[in-house]
Amino acid sequence: MSLPEVLERIALACRRAGRDPKEVRLVAVTKGRTVEEIREKVLRYGAFPLGESRVQEALKKMELLQAEWHLVGPLQRNKAKFAPRFHLIHSLDSLRLAEALEGVGAKAGVRLRVLLEVNLGREPQKHGFLEEELPEALARVREMPHLQVLGLMTVPPMGPEGVVRPIFRRLSLLADRFGLPERSMGMSQDYEWAVEEGATMVRVGRALFVD
Repeated sequence: MSLPEVLERIALACRRAGRDPKEVRLVAVTKGRTVEEIREKVLRYGAFPLGESRVQEALKKMELLQAEWHLVGPLQRNKAKFAPRFHLIHSLDSLRLAEALEGVGAKAGVRLRVLLEVNLGREPQKHGFLEEELPEALARVREMPHLQVLGLMTVPPMGPEGVVRPIFRRLSLLADRFGLPERSMGMSQDYEWAVEEGATMVRVGRALFVD
């Protein structure tokens, strides 16, 4: 599938939900892809944000590609010092990481843009705050002057529409409840459901690179 085809599917999902396609941003996840692949499959179509799961891989590509870089995978505290290199951190998943990022932002004199990751599927192998932890965590992070919380992110359990779609709906409701504009949810296998449930950013990789 090509990037224009993914954009068309996003637009169709928006129309089904009565939304404006301009409300949804495509973040092209480039994990494991070469610079040449990224230029051919993504950047030839425009200046789309690029998402990486690993800091070290992102840093290498940043030297070769001018783009708006997002970190979409877990961030280890010992790599928090690289956070200012990213336009947005999608995966703030603990208060300890928030404190580390606050220190980095204070030292660099910048305000880091972040999303709080919420583990709505309650999967033990996944990162993120549990739903009942979110109110206190959000209040704590909002007190940190060098962090700007823009929204929430989630990775749902693998499963059929009846399992996945309610997770997306809950994330949108939580974002509304706390007055947060951004909802990062949906990947190659389920981004259309995510758009229909209120995603403002979808993190699509495989669908862009695998014909």
